[in-house]
Amino acid sequence: MWKCKRLTELSAMELYQIYKARVEVFVVEQVCPYSEVDEDDLECLHIFKEQDGKVVAYARLMTRADCFQIGRVLVVKECRKQGLARELVTETIRKAREMNPKFPVYAQAEAYLIEFYQSFGFEVTSEIYSKDDQPHIDMELPRSC
Repeated sequence: MWKCKRLTELSAMELYQIYKARVEVFVVEQVCPYSEVDEDDLECLHIFKEQDGKVVAYARLMTRADCFQIGRVLVVKECRKQGLARELVTETIRKAREMNPKFPVYAQAEAYLIEFYQSFGFEVTSEIYSKDDQPHIDMELPRSC
C-alpha cells in the first residue's frame, strides 16, 4: 500500500527510513556527496511504500505556483526490476491529478530515464545538463495526460 504524507504526518521512524533510502541511493550508490535533506521536504508530499518496516520506493511531490514537480524518485537496489518504479510514478501522477488536474507535472529526470518517463506521457523540455554531477533532463507531463 502506498503512503502519502506531509512531513508533520510522518512518524519519526518513517522519516528516518525515507532519509536512509534517499542517502543510500542518491549519495552512496551514485557517489554524489551533497546535502540530501532540503527545504522542499518541509512542504512536499512524501509518497512511499514500505516492506518489513523499510522504505523500498519513494518520491516527493512538490506544489509550485502553477504546477507540480516530482523529485527524489527511487527504488532501493534490492527491490528493483519488480515494477515498483512504474507503480510509484503512477501513484505520484494520480495524487497530483487528484489535487489539481489543471496543473502540469514536471520532473527533473536522470537522462537515462527519458524513455521511462515518456511512457507516462512526459515530454522533454530541455537539453541534457549536469545536476549534482549526474546528467539530467527536464520533462513535462501536460495537463491532458
